[in-house]
Amino acid sequence: MSYDVVGIGNAIVDVISPADDSFLDHMGIEKGIMQLVERERGERLYGAMTDRVQAPGGSVANTLAGLGNLGLKTGFIGRVRDDALGRFYASSLTADGTDFVNEPASGGDLPTSRSMIFVSPDGERSMNTYLGISSELGPEDVPDEVAGATDILFLEGYLYDKPKGKEAFEHAARLCRNAGGRAGIALSDPFCVDRHRNDFRRLVRELDCVIGNQHEWESLYQSDLSGALESAAEDSGLVVVTRSGEDVMLVRGNETARVSVSRVVPVDATGAGDLFAAGFLYGYATNQSLEVAGRMGCAAASEVISHYGARPATDLKELFRKNGLI
Repeated sequence: MSYDVVGIGNAIVDVISPADDSFLDHMGIEKGIMQLVERERGERLYGAMTDRVQAPGGSVANTLAGLGNLGLKTGFIGRVRDDALGRFYASSLTADGTDFVNEPASGGDLPTSRSMIFVSPDGERSMNTYLGISSELGPEDVPDEVAGATDILFLEGYLYDKPKGKEAFEHAARLCRNAGGRAGIALSDPFCVDRHRNDFRRLVRELDCVIGNQHEWESLYQSDLSGALESAAEDSGLVVVTRSGEDVMLVRGNETARVSVSRVVPVDATGAGDLFAAGFLYGYATNQSLEVAGRMGCAAASEVISHYGARPATDLKELFRKNGLI
């Protein structure tokens, strides 16, 4: 079987709940960022949530859901436990049209990963992630017949937080590129970039496409955006820079594009970057121009922040038609 896009990343169940600023302060939650938490704190936060909404998540899995919505054949390489949340994750991903290529793991102590996401009235999300069994993803979880049979492999920078994840990541990228496919990475967040700067700079040189926001690129090259873009353009085949509420910038060699975005107050900003990646990768996979691919990313991101949850609630291809993109 061949795929249009295969993703590899943390398989995390998103558990979403509304919360005001006073609740965040009371629980010691830093607003607007992703924090890794230990099992005990994860259980405490989970118990404090009200009006929970549960969905299969993880950055790359969210992106694949958007690509599946757009009609591409997608597969996901990830690790869940054979427990209630793990079975929910695998079945939900499959129901959404993405092949979950790894069987839920039996045995062991670590449960399926989950992220407690508290959404403020202004739409900001504060993510508290307990990695659980997804942190054990290793090269043995990467089927050669999957990573070597996709046009595009999309990788999640967070995998570098564990040595086995790094090995899985690089093994999958080699299989894909040796078979003639293209491999890209999302930089994940500035703190992740800080932790793995040397590795990520090497990946920018080796991979075909790198997506990050302004703060991630500035962190990667330890300079302002102008300097970071100049360095990145020399290193990478295709550089994509998102900037909250500002133009998206795309650079491929001497080719550049700037795509304006419409400022909207989000209902829930969860998944904005993931769905931008979905729209952009759809354009990349179907050989659209940089500008059109960037506009597709912006349209998909705008849709997902208009409602709760990190997955599209409408037909993205129809949305693209309305925007004159296809």
